[in-house]
Amino acid sequence: MQNDPELNGKYLGTISQDFVQVSDLLKEASYQMRQRKIADYPIFPISKTTIPIGQLLLERETTGRAWNYNISLLEEFLQRNLVEPNKVDEFKAAYKDPDEFCCLFVVDADFTNFVFIPYPED
Repeated sequence: MQNDPELNGKYLGTISQDFVQVSDLLKEASYQMRQRKIADYPIFPISKTTIPIGQLLLERETTGRAWNYNISLLEEFLQRNLVEPNKVDEFKAAYKDPDEFCCLFVVDADFTNFVFIPYPED
């Protein structure tokens, strides 16, 4: 479970462009989930279409973004078999510091993977 090199060319531009504009909201949502003991591993599924993973946080059509942003947690990924039970320790080991990195789950026609993107520095 790593950042896929394929991401660099095709997706990094549009994800980064969107992410800079929504990063404060995602960082706060991640912080609140962890502080309230809702989730130790917040995950933000993003897609250009509607997906049934997590709850919609930002809709691309109404916000003028390229991506929809949902909010989810590791437990849902286990229930949906998106993370296999025998891979939980591997996922947790790969999960980066949530105060510094956002865990995105990018879902698109040609690419589906976890991506850890650093929050912009103030």
